[in-house]
Amino acid sequence: MGLFGFGKDDDVKEMEKDISVTGSALERAKKGDEGGMAGAATRLMERLLDTGIDGRGPLDSAHKIATDALAKRRTTDEAVDEIVKDHTMMAATGGFLTSLGGFITMPVAMPANIVEFYLLATRMVASIAKTRGYDIDKPEIRSAILLTLVGADADDLLKKAGVVATGRLSNLAAQRLPGPILMVVNKAVAFRLLASAGRNTLARFGKGLPVAGGFVGAGLDTYLIRKIADSARREFPPVTDGTVR
Repeated sequence: MGLFGFGKDDDVKEMEKDISVTGSALERAKKGDEGGMAGAATRLMERLLDTGIDGRGPLDSAHKIATDALAKRRTTDEAVDEIVKDHTMMAATGGFLTSLGGFITMPVAMPANIVEFYLLATRMVASIAKTRGYDIDKPEIRSAILLTLVGADADDLLKKAGVVATGRLSNLAAQRLPGPILMVVNKAVAFRLLASAGRNTLARFGKGLPVAGGFVGAGLDTYLIRKIADSARREFPPVTDGTVR
């Protein structure tokens, strides 16, 4: 089981394995051998979409998270606030526990933390989008959800994929992009997340001290997931015409 009770099935274990060798994969990519990195990015993309949005095992789907939040709160904004609060607490807990041992536990703890952080972040963004009236089963909306994870890099990734970005990411739903284009966008997001994973590891273990590293990890994951939450609030404004987008 993962830190939050996420089922460690073969798919998630494979995803952790991908991230644990990201450094060597990046080096191979620089030398022209992109096979390993491409495979890791593909698996990461698939897990974020399938597990992060649709749920698997003990991990509830974004549909259920949004429905439960709306049932307990009087307004959409209150439901979104609860979703963000719950996921921030889980991210902080995961960051603390996996960073607690400093450099001693880093080789084992970091892949698990990175996997679960991105799964949490994906589910949080998808839940916000669902709460605000978006159809998170639409391929374009699912791509917009993944793009939200990379923040300011989203426009750059869209341009490189040949997509003209117009306003908010949720506007991708109106463009009816072909499946192959969306696949390119989704993979580009996964590549960017894998690359940023290494930078976050260095920041998290800059001092490498046991116990103190736990607070650094909790603080970093809290900061990152709040940034993603702020982006999600901007990119998925409430649907006002009563229709599901």
